[in-house]
Amino acid sequence: MRVRTYAESGVPGHLAAAAEALREREWPGGGPHDPALRPVVMLLLAERDEVVAALDVLFKDVAHAGRVYRAAGLSAVVTDPAHRGSGNGRRLVAAAREWIAAQGVDLGLFTCDRPLRSFYASAGWEVLEGTVLVGGTPEDPFPSDGPGFGKVTMAGFFTARARRDADAFRGCRIGLYPGAIDRLW
Repeated sequence: MRVRTYAESGVPGHLAAAAEALREREWPGGGPHDPALRPVVMLLLAERDEVVAALDVLFKDVAHAGRVYRAAGLSAVVTDPAHRGSGNGRRLVAAAREWIAAQGVDLGLFTCDRPLRSFYASAGWEVLEGTVLVGGTPEDPFPSDGPGFGKVTMAGFFTARARRDADAFRGCRIGLYPGAIDRLW
């Protein structure tokens, strides 16, 4: 198994098609990301370039508590059902965390379904209990605590500044505002 990382627009055709088919089974109608979020695709590949797992990483600056932070988040994380239960998804999510940290961003932020919190924590992400990400736009907000949403916020604090300011991200609302296309990464 090997991890490959590509700009969304640079994924080789056969891998893009396989990853898209996998995502479409799990996240129908997802479509491409807003190019302003500089989407990156990470793939876990088996022999003969079989896509075992895929995820996307999105980037933007986030203003919070009077400061601006360079942030990245996971989106559309999926493992092929035939390859679940073997640690493949965890391997890709952990590799993404390491890769994001190496990109010079201050922090990683994303939401997941509550039952998946221990999965992401086992890959090195931290649970931010009581923290709500507010997606969409300031004019049309899309909060992760909306009715029936049941999300938990996960984080990684990668720079000394982010680690020092980590408490400012706990138990609060964070205006992520990734836009109208990627309403909440």
